[in-house]
Amino acid sequence: MKFAVTIDPHVSRWDLVRYAEELGYDRAWVPDSQMIWSDCYATLALVAANTKRIQIGTGVAITGTRIAPVTAHSIATINQIAPGRVFLGIGTGHTAMRVMGQHPMPVKEFREYLRVVRALLDGEAVDYTYRGVSQEIQFLHRDRYYINIDNRIPIYVAANGAKACEATGAYGDGWVTVGRDAVGVKTRIAQIQTGAKAVGRTLGADFHTSLLTAGCVLRPGEKLTDERVINEVGSWVTAELHFYYEIWKKAGEKDEFIPAHFAANWEAYIDRVKHFSLPENGRFRQLHNGHCTFMQPEERRFVTPDAIRASCLVGTPEEIIADLTQMERNGLKELNLLPAADHATKVYRDFAEMIMPAMR
Repeated sequence: MKFAVTIDPHVSRWDLVRYAEELGYDRAWVPDSQMIWSDCYATLALVAANTKRIQIGTGVAITGTRIAPVTAHSIATINQIAPGRVFLGIGTGHTAMRVMGQHPMPVKEFREYLRVVRALLDGEAVDYTYRGVSQEIQFLHRDRYYINIDNRIPIYVAANGAKACEATGAYGDGWVTVGRDAVGVKTRIAQIQTGAKAVGRTLGADFHTSLLTAGCVLRPGEKLTDERVINEVGSWVTAELHFYYEIWKKAGEKDEFIPAHFAANWEAYIDRVKHFSLPENGRFRQLHNGHCTFMQPEERRFVTPDAIRASCLVGTPEEIIADLTQMERNGLKELNLLPAADHATKVYRDFAEMIMPAMR
């Protein structure tokens, strides 16, 4: 099992990744969400220049906010600073798009985006369509090393739907998920393999699989209702709450889209949203406030033991190690931790000292 961190990209706090490197983490992901954090590539440039071993990359880059050649060029620029240590995590853009009141990129467009980025990073000439005009493009000035694509950059795709998973199999070197249910993981891996087979690819043993979640290592006697636990995982639980609300709303407010672990408080959350100060067409700005960074104090009541158990990796060291061992059997190869920003260093240290040694 590999261990990774996802940071809240702050251009002045790039040293959080260096701290993770010193603790022994294998990989650091830097998210891309333009209305929430510092620019991911500016942050990655500082990280690249100030670390030596840890693998670094976007976690995940958003297709709807940058055209494909720009994404390929940006990550290849980081690879020039940290050759051979760079990966491209990429997704359709849940929060980066929804926080502007927009929808994530449709899967058909996403698949085409992946095709273009993969070809460019492989140094190939590729047909690219921009505003209805198609042209063959290719990176120039390769010999001057403004960018580095000599050291191959793997692409790790965030996907959950069947078609997105098939696109992952067609063009990805790995898969990023937020769910650890054994049946769900195995189903999606099968869909990824179907996508690979359709384009004549065979996924090797090095195909990467990463689980993104929040975590908290319990001390003897601690409970899921304790202040420390809620502080460390609350921003993740509420980010999931916001996501499920968006899905429920888009689906026509159907009860089957309400997760069981939020069901008891669902009406209370709907009431909270109705009382936001912005009009309904602007509520997305308040809905995603604090996304994966801090927990809105008014939403603390939604961070219940049921919600924590369902969405986070929380338990004693022995319980977490047992969970990770089972996840590994299910096909997951990396635990990627995204704690609340103000508690990140504590969570990183707890897992480095109490969990990682047992899984190496």
